[in-house]
Amino acid sequence: MAIQGCRSAKLLQRLAVLTPLLNPRPAAASDHCNPVSLQVLRYLHHVGDGVLVPEVGRERSSRNRQQAGSCGRLPALGGVRYARSAALPAVGAKVAKAEEMIEVSVDGQSVQIPKGMTVLQACELVGVSIPRFCYHSRLSIAGNCRMCLVEVEKTPKPVASCAMPALPGMKIKTDTPLCKKAREGVMEFLLLNHPLDCPICDQGGECDLQDQSMVFGSDRGRFTETKRTVLDKNLGPLVKTIMTRCIQCTRCVRFAKEIAGVEDLGVLGRGGTEEIGTYVENLMTSELSGNVIDVCPVGALTSKPYAFTARSWELKSTESIDVTDAVGSNVRIDSRGPEVMRILPRLHEEVNEEWISDKARFSYDGLKRQRLSEPMIRHPDGRLEAVSWHDALESVAEAAHRVKPEEMAGIAGKLSDAESMMALKDFLNKMGCERIWSEGDGKSANVDLRSSFLLNTGIASLEYADLCLLIGTQLRWEAPLVNARLRKAVRSSRAKVASIGPPTDLNYPHQHLGTGSETLLKIAEGRHPFCAEFGRAQRPAVIVGSGLLEHSDKSAVMAALEIIVEQGKVVKDDWNGFNVLMLNAAQAAGRDLGLVQGARAHSSEIKFLYLLGADELTPADIPANAFVVYQGHHGDRSAYRANIILPGTAYTEKEGTYENTEGRTQQTSPAVPTVGDSRDDWKIIRALSEVAGVRLPYDTANGLRARMLAVSPNLLRVDDVESPVELPFPLKNQSPSAVVLSSFPKTVENFYMTDAITRASRTMAQCTA
Repeated sequence: MAIQGCRSAKLLQRLAVLTPLLNPRPAAASDHCNPVSLQVLRYLHHVGDGVLVPEVGRERSSRNRQQAGSCGRLPALGGVRYARSAALPAVGAKVAKAEEMIEVSVDGQSVQIPKGMTVLQACELVGVSIPRFCYHSRLSIAGNCRMCLVEVEKTPKPVASCAMPALPGMKIKTDTPLCKKAREGVMEFLLLNHPLDCPICDQGGECDLQDQSMVFGSDRGRFTETKRTVLDKNLGPLVKTIMTRCIQCTRCVRFAKEIAGVEDLGVLGRGGTEEIGTYVENLMTSELSGNVIDVCPVGALTSKPYAFTARSWELKSTESIDVTDAVGSNVRIDSRGPEVMRILPRLHEEVNEEWISDKARFSYDGLKRQRLSEPMIRHPDGRLEAVSWHDALESVAEAAHRVKPEEMAGIAGKLSDAESMMALKDFLNKMGCERIWSEGDGKSANVDLRSSFLLNTGIASLEYADLCLLIGTQLRWEAPLVNARLRKAVRSSRAKVASIGPPTDLNYPHQHLGTGSETLLKIAEGRHPFCAEFGRAQRPAVIVGSGLLEHSDKSAVMAALEIIVEQGKVVKDDWNGFNVLMLNAAQAAGRDLGLVQGARAHSSEIKFLYLLGADELTPADIPANAFVVYQGHHGDRSAYRANIILPGTAYTEKEGTYENTEGRTQQTSPAVPTVGDSRDDWKIIRALSEVAGVRLPYDTANGLRARMLAVSPNLLRVDDVESPVELPFPLKNQSPSAVVLSSFPKTVENFYMTDAITRASRTMAQCTA
């Protein structure tokens, strides 16, 4: 009590000093609660606790809630969210009050801003750019670089704009001699110990310190002593460290703790010996670790695979999407000539914000290894011989005509685009075959309702869930960025998360209820203590792993899920909390295009198998006497079994349509030329149809997309998500009591190697090791 009282007394003393400066207006006698004093108290409370102040943004922007730190839920007031304090509503409370606006002046220009914004945000709203190193819109406020100093009227010295809340009537000046002198002094201090590494630094040309020292720095320095040096840290095969360049902005520390959920980095020492590193000598183990390269404003943390390979001004940038998982993260592919040099994240608030997984960022070296560059035919002695396209297509057509239609089958692989899947389905249907499916779906996928296989809540909206039950999914390894959204819900609104399936470290507090269908059955029958949580939840969510849909007793499992969804009120008028998490980039589009076994499909032995980049088949899955055609871009597992190999293009070399796990249509763009004699996948199938005598009715990409429009119109509405129907899935006649009691299997054995590209990547092999 004495300590608490002492702290309160210190706060009151600070308040007594600050209030006259921040609130020159005399208080009215009728003021029961001075809003300015309350604002200062709130500011002191957050600064004292090391927690950030509020952020402004769009209603669904993630940056607002992320900045709450450990303050709890941020109730929405229109587009503004506030960090919680004693004066703010509790978790889940609905605030009916209209958004309160205040007026401030920035460089003589008056502007109305929402109450609770910081000075830095108020300046940005006017269009005035404030320099900063430590401030990041998605991280908590540290306020330790002091580069964002501005002058505020009636304050004795410049204030750090990132940590100071804007107050009514505040007059902010950003371009005065005092501001320029203060920033010049801060820049001089930052450069005291910074080495002159610019000619050999990988950050050169993209460095915030370079840019800001040119604009705000002096033309000379007064420091003549010996610069200090810091030992480099070994963070693993992905992140290269040159810690002598570090300016202690702590962005990487805050990212690791708040976003990635691993406390691998921290600040050690004080004063001149302060440095950032690992507490003990260990590697950075997060699946999002590469993002510290992007948040680092200097060259202290750079990409190890990219080191000394290119300069930023030499590269051609292409906007595309990532296909290593079903999230569809937006990326920028930087290439030089025929080679992809690096992959960086691209901002998309609804999908990946500005982060990507390590697999998406670093697996690009697999694009130039084990590539298939020309058509090949396997001779009876097992030897592969390179042939012309005409000979290869004629051989495939002859083999297809030698078997009955019911003995044919086609499988689309994990990385297939919608255009090639549409062409494959049309070709095999014209040949009379209805046995075609997408890899990972099994042979009896349900495609009647889109809401039965999509993430209906939406990736961004998962942040609003206050309860989440994960069933048969290793969310952290299947979709790291969806897991990051759920972590945000746990941190900001204390959402409760429970899981049924293989034990997984989700990097946030969660309850592991069991490993299999026995626990699921108990919840469905109301015999499990967790059932009470559904009654208390306002916005419950259930996320089902797509691997569960290949379970031996899928119908009984889905019947149990239906009962849980109905009794837990997971689906409401304004909330659909039933979600299926797709595992592969091609799955959602494949189901929309109807890549499932038709009603007339036979179960006879397969004698002609067309694999469109499908590499997850084991030798036992392919009959010994089957004629196998493999069309793909890597000489991966299935290429060793193929009778004929047709070289296709990777996602970086073609314009392809993909649909992510929430049903959002996105497109890749060609960043580099094709390898060797390879061709676009749909063009290969179109040429094959003509050789086989069943010519497809389209010759151009637009003609093919017109066909896709007739089958699934949503695949042509790029970056759009159709609202799902209310029913999560069609009613089942199967009783949940018929479920076979067994454990749910692991769907991802090795996060770093899940497809042909990542298995060919040397960097991913190092991460695995």
